[in-house]
Amino acid sequence: MADVSETSVWNYEVIKEGEDRILKINCEDYPKLPSLEDDDYTMSKTFDILVETRMVSRVVYSQRREYEYDFSQTQFMVELANFYATIIRKGLLAYQNIGGTYYGGYYAEKYGQVQSLLNNTFKRDPLGAYVELKRVLREEQINLDKTLDTVLKQGMQRFVQLLIYLIRELEKTRIITIAGPYLAGHKIGDRSIYRRIFIPTIKPDFMFTKLMATYPTDGEELDNYSIGDTEVTIFSLPNTVQYLYHVIPPEFRLDEEKYELLDMARKILSEHKPTKSEFVDPKSVRQVFYNIGKDLIEELADYKKIRLRGKELEQLTEILVRYTIGFGLIEVLLQDEKIQDISINSPMGQTPMFIVHQDYDDCMTNIIPISADAESWASKLRLISGRPLDEADPILDTELELPTANARVAVITQPLDPSGLAFSFRRHRDKPWTLPLFIKAKMITPEAAGLLSFLIDGTRTMLIAGTRSSGKSSLLSGLLVEIMRRYRIITIEDTLELPTNQLRKLGYNIQSMKVASALTKEGSEVSAEDGIRSTLRLGDSALIVGEVRSKEAISLYEAMRVGAAANVVAGTIHGDSPYGVYDRVVNDIGVPKTSFKATDIIVTVNPIKSPDGIHRMRRVLQITEVRKKWENDPMLEGAFVDLMKYDVKQDALLPTSELLNGDSEILKAIAGNIKEFAGNWDAVWDNIVLRGKIKDALVKASDKANKPDMLEAPFVIKSNDAFHKISEKVKEELGELDSKRIYQEWVSWLNREIKKNKFSEEYEFQQSL
Repeated sequence: MADVSETSVWNYEVIKEGEDRILKINCEDYPKLPSLEDDDYTMSKTFDILVETRMVSRVVYSQRREYEYDFSQTQFMVELANFYATIIRKGLLAYQNIGGTYYGGYYAEKYGQVQSLLNNTFKRDPLGAYVELKRVLREEQINLDKTLDTVLKQGMQRFVQLLIYLIRELEKTRIITIAGPYLAGHKIGDRSIYRRIFIPTIKPDFMFTKLMATYPTDGEELDNYSIGDTEVTIFSLPNTVQYLYHVIPPEFRLDEEKYELLDMARKILSEHKPTKSEFVDPKSVRQVFYNIGKDLIEELADYKKIRLRGKELEQLTEILVRYTIGFGLIEVLLQDEKIQDISINSPMGQTPMFIVHQDYDDCMTNIIPISADAESWASKLRLISGRPLDEADPILDTELELPTANARVAVITQPLDPSGLAFSFRRHRDKPWTLPLFIKAKMITPEAAGLLSFLIDGTRTMLIAGTRSSGKSSLLSGLLVEIMRRYRIITIEDTLELPTNQLRKLGYNIQSMKVASALTKEGSEVSAEDGIRSTLRLGDSALIVGEVRSKEAISLYEAMRVGAAANVVAGTIHGDSPYGVYDRVVNDIGVPKTSFKATDIIVTVNPIKSPDGIHRMRRVLQITEVRKKWENDPMLEGAFVDLMKYDVKQDALLPTSELLNGDSEILKAIAGNIKEFAGNWDAVWDNIVLRGKIKDALVKASDKANKPDMLEAPFVIKSNDAFHKISEKVKEELGELDSKRIYQEWVSWLNREIKKNKFSEEYEFQQSL
C-alpha cells in the first residue's frame, strides 16, 4: 500500500511494508546529493514532510541510488518533527504568550529571534538552534538579575520560562542526548556532528542490497586489504566487542553514466527468467549471460555516446551478471578467502550480514540485504538444487558453485522462521586442506599429523567428531590427501563439501555420490542408506562419508564390518567427545552396540576460546582408539583410550603414556599386518615420528622460503608420493625401513623440488632427524 502526497518541492510516498512505514522521497531533480548529514536543505525539506506524515520508520531518498536512513536515525528526525508540531499546536510562539503589547518594543525583537530559530534554523540545523536557544537563555537570565523594573521583570520571567521549556523539551530528544558531548563550540551551519549521527545505507538502482558506505566515525582501523577491485577494511568499534568488516565493492564507486548503463541493462536482462534446465550447468548459463550482457552494455554505451575502455566494459559486465543471474554482494564476500561463514538473518532490511573471518572471528558487515534479495536468492537456490523450499519443506541444504568460490548453503523459511527467509553460507576453501596446513595453524602437532597419516595408511575406520564450525569437514579433507593416489575413493554427501573435483584434477581415482538430505522428504534423490550400500557393489574402494546424520549410520557400519574392512572408512559426525559419538550413534540413531565396535578411531575437534572470550581457535582435542573388549558401556569398561590429548597450558596435542608405551590395540593391529612392524613397537613409533617430522619440515621450509604454496595439496601430495617411493627404495636396498635414511633422501628430494620449482633461488632446506 502507498499513500501518495506532494509538497511544493519534492514528491514523496509513504510505503507500508508489514509494520514498517517507509517515507520515500523523490530527489531525481534535486541538483545536490540528498543527505541529512551534509545538506541542510535536505534536512529542512524532510522536516516539513515529517511534520505532515509523522509516524514513519525509515526515510529513503531516491536519486539514481537510494539513500536510506534506518529506524533509529529516522526516529531522531521524527522526534524533532513531533516537538515542532507540539509547540505550534500549543501556540507557544504566539506573540501574546511572550509578553503582550506592553513589552512590544523589547519583546518584538526577542520573539522574532526565537521565532526565526524555530521556524527556520531549527529545520535546517536543530543542534545549532538548540545551542542558540541556550545562549539566548543565558543572556536573558543575566538581564533578569540586573533588571529592577518589576513589571518588565515579570515579562522577562515569562520569556525565560518559555526558553527553559523549549530547551527541556529538546533535551528529551535522543539526538540532543547523543550530540551532547560534541556541542561545545558548535556553530550554526556546522554539519560535523550530523556526520557522526546520520550514516545512510546506499543502494544503486540496479541492485537490491544496501550498503553503509561511510567509514565508522569512531572506529579504529585494524586491517586493510583488497580482493580484486574490492576494498576491505576491518574496524574495532567503541562500546562493542564486535568487529566491523567494511567492504566497498567496485559497483559503489562508479560514476553516474555507468550507473545509468547498468540500470538500463539490468531492466532489459531481468525480462528473461532463467529456467531450471539452464541451471543444470550454472557455469555455462553464466557465460551465456556474460556474453549477452557485454554486447548489451556496449550497445547501450554507443547509444548514449559513452566511451568505455576494455577493462571498464568487462567490469560493468561482471557487475551486471552478479546482480542478474548471480548472488550480488554475497559473491563479493565469497571472493575473500579469509571469510569462512556468512550469516543472513531475518527479517530482511533490519540487520546487516554477519561473517566469520579467519583472523578476526565473528564480524558484522556494512551490508544490509532486503526482502527482494532474499526472494531472489531463494528462487535461484531452488533451481540450482532441484529441491523445494516452502511451508511444507521449510529447510533447504544445497551447494553453490561460483566462478570465484564454492559454498555450502542452508536456507530456512516459514513456518520454521516466522519472520521470513534466513541463510547461512559456508565457504569452501579453494584448495583441499592438508595436514601441514593444520600444523601451521596449530590445529595439530607434527606428531599428531604423523599418527593420522599412519592410521590412514593402516586403512582404519575413523570418525571425525565435533560441534558445528569446529573444522570436521576440513580435517576430513586433509585426511583425503593422505590416501595414496593408487587407491580408489568413493565419497558420499548430501551437500557436496569435500574437494572431490580438485582431487580428481590432481590425479586421484575418486568418485563422488550425492544423496538425499536427512531433512528432505521423499523425492527423486537416492537415500544416504542406499548410497552407502551401493558402494559395496562398486568394487574395492575407500569410503568417505561427508557427514553421518541419521539412519545412514546403520548402513555405514554395515559397510565397515562387511565390505570395506580392507580400506579406509571415514566420516564426520556431530559430537563433543568419544562417548558423545557413541551416545549419538547407538542411542540416538540406533546402531547396535556390537556394530559400533567397528569404529577404530575417533578424532575430536572443537574450537577453544582465548582468555578474553573474543577469539576462537580450532584444535584437535583428542585422538582416541575404540577397543573391542566391552559389552555394555564403552566408557565404564575402558574402551575409549586416548592416544593423544590436548594440553591447554602448552596449547598442543600431546601423546599419552599409552601411545608412548605402545599400549594401543589399533596400532598393534596395523603393525601385525606389516612385516617390518610386527612385534616391534619402536619401529612403529619411529615411523609415526618420521611422518610427522617430514610434514613439520615442509612447514618450516615453506616459512623459510616464504612460499605458502608448498603447504597446498599439489605439493603435499607430491611429498607424500616421494615419501612412499623413498621408503620402498630404502627397504629394498637395506632390507628395513631406516627412518634416518628415508628422511635424508626425502630432504634431498625437497631441495631438488625447491630448485626445480624456483621456490627460492638460493635456498636449500637442511634439517637432521
